[in-house]
Amino acid sequence: MVKRLRPLLGFVLLLFSVFSFPAFADDHHILLSLPANANVANAVASIGGGVQVGAVFSSQEGLLLHLIVPAVPNCSSNSTIRFCEEITLTSLPSNPHARCWVTAPQTADASWYKTQPSFRLINLNNALPHATGRGLVVAVIDSLMDYSHPALAGHLTNGYDFVIRNQGGIILNDSSAGYLDDSSAGYLDQATITYLNDSSAGYLDDSSAGYLDSQPPAWSHATSVGSIIAAIATDAMIMPVVAFGPNGSSDTLTIAKAIIWAVDNGAQVINMSFGTEDTSKVMRKAITYALDHSVTLVASAGNNNTSLTSVPQYPAAYSGVISTAATNLQDVKASFSNYGPTIVMDAPGVNIISAAPGNLYGCMSGTSFSAPIIAGTAALVRSEGVTSV
Repeated sequence: MVKRLRPLLGFVLLLFSVFSFPAFADDHHILLSLPANANVANAVASIGGGVQVGAVFSSQEGLLLHLIVPAVPNCSSNSTIRFCEEITLTSLPSNPHARCWVTAPQTADASWYKTQPSFRLINLNNALPHATGRGLVVAVIDSLMDYSHPALAGHLTNGYDFVIRNQGGIILNDSSAGYLDDSSAGYLDQATITYLNDSSAGYLDDSSAGYLDSQPPAWSHATSVGSIIAAIATDAMIMPVVAFGPNGSSDTLTIAKAIIWAVDNGAQVINMSFGTEDTSKVMRKAITYALDHSVTLVASAGNNNTSLTSVPQYPAAYSGVISTAATNLQDVKASFSNYGPTIVMDAPGVNIISAAPGNLYGCMSGTSFSAPIIAGTAALVRSEGVTSV
């Protein structure tokens, strides 16, 4: 089944990336799953009609259609319809208020931050002589990355921008969004202050730092995530897949397309530092597609200090995904990190020194920055021939 789907999915994703869809704020975008031999006109009529935007995919296994409808229908009584669901918003955590903004030490190379306290805690320097991630591709499904940042130089491979391709596309109701809280990590810890002082990093003045804190929510997110992977898996290649706009918003269909595109274009590890409390069948199908191709999936657990048993976060809560919580320099749960039995791994996530656009670095906190540590570690393990990560 997977081999039959791959070329067709690639074609359909290309079609969707260049097609501009009509949309109206009061309408709803839904996905309709049907058997391959279903009468599409009858199925659409049975839910009260709608405008068919196109097929997300079509194969011998079935159809997945994108429709615009005036109201979300109840499809449970129709035996022909496998499922229907509304395309909902999801988001990156809001732009973290960095505990520091610094410039790199003048005499240091671009990877100077890989000796920071959090990376010493996980014994990174002892791991790198044994594995570097060579030959591995780690996809980062996120916002736009600063491709010119020195920390990412030599680490990037070809990616794809679903946001710029979908200008004027889907308009969704904000009430369906699963926004996450910004982490509250407190003050900059003494170990990080000492490290920055000893490295001769240059602190930005209050005015410049305040300006950076006021940037759009997703301004630095992807660059920070990518630079963490570059420091952990120094010889792996990073595949930037842009699924979130500058305001940090995306939707379940775009995320599903981004996951499938990354798999079809050679990613062996996918980092997903985002989440929503709304489960999605189409996103779950994309996760299954990746797992069927032996791709390692890592996702952040969220920053609400909430039990994931009572309030699951997706995609971290899906079976087969490495759900990642955050710890501090005392190696205990970070105050903001979600928790619970569905957590698979944890990693440092408080005051992580990572890259920011414009050749800058910031001290970031959140499970968004724990997940790429695990994704980079997965690349190290997989580069040694282990595939069941």
